[in-house]
Amino acid sequence: MQSLTPQTFVRALVAFVLGLVVGALGTVVHRGLVPWGLLAALGLVLAALVMVRAWGGWIPFVGMAGGLILAIQVLSQTGPGGDVLVPVGDNVNTPWIGGVWIGGAILMVVLAGLAPRRWFDDTPRPPREPRRPRRPEVAAPDASGPTADGPGARPDGLA
Repeated sequence: MQSLTPQTFVRALVAFVLGLVVGALGTVVHRGLVPWGLLAALGLVLAALVMVRAWGGWIPFVGMAGGLILAIQVLSQTGPGGDVLVPVGDNVNTPWIGGVWIGGAILMVVLAGLAPRRWFDDTPRPPREPRRPRRPEVAAPDASGPTADGPGARPDGLA
């Protein structure tokens, strides 16, 4: 469990601000060049979330996710002049892209949150012992087997 130190709260605050920036940037960029703007925005979200989780742990990760979702939610509202940054509906060229942006950002939060803890663990591990190759077991010669001059002997005299 992560300790609640002042440094952790500062990291969470920085991560929250980073989440606001990434959410705002992704909301603006996701409609840029369909579908590449959307893919770039989702890639930025995932990279930032993984970076924050590796840098600060769970508490800053939650701060980053909160800032991201807040920025997307606020910028998805209709502006004072009636303009919308995240259009969803029939009156737009790509009615699916706004929903994919919102759902994809949430999916990126889930994926980064469910990533195994060992991916973010920097504690050194002891070196592994090298594997020794297994030698095939050689059977001991059987006394009842062929002899150099018996019925099963090889013609060259080798046993």
